[in-house]
Amino acid sequence: MIYTPREDSFLLEREVKKLAKNKVFLDLGAGSGIQSKAALSVKAKSVLAADINQEAITFLKKQGIPAIKSNLFSKIRGKFDIIAFNPPYLPKDKNEDKESQLTTTGGKRGDEIILKFLKQAKSHLSNKGIILLLSSSLTPKDKIILLLKKQELSYKVISSEKMFFESLEVWKIT
Repeated sequence: MIYTPREDSFLLEREVKKLAKNKVFLDLGAGSGIQSKAALSVKAKSVLAADINQEAITFLKKQGIPAIKSNLFSKIRGKFDIIAFNPPYLPKDKNEDKESQLTTTGGKRGDEIILKFLKQAKSHLSNKGIILLLSSSLTPKDKIILLLKKQELSYKVISSEKMFFESLEVWKIT
């Protein structure tokens, strides 16, 4: 199952289009490739898409997007000016089917995948590189903010959108 772009994807895409020109860009958890396509459309210096799902990798490659199968940063080499990540961020819902959980569930609390990502991401940032991270009001932030402080990273919300059941935010992490 490939994650179909929704409001969260479109919110992140707008920020990618503003920031990716002439940048070395990594689309982590690329899914359908919406962020890769956005970076390519504004002439990013280079684009790499990565996803844990082989179906997504095959789909991306058929579209001519450079893509590799990777569990977060397990197969990623090099440094990037921008790392964009629209992670699975919802707390586990036992009523959701297993396949759907792969694209939406960030762990029991909802923050576990984000925490794993942030523990690995800093070493893949170029000098003055940034992370664009999609976040939801349904995701607990306490451990995420503590980890960012511990890593001497700061964040600011650069865009947000209220939905009927949650608020979405794009965080710029430096």
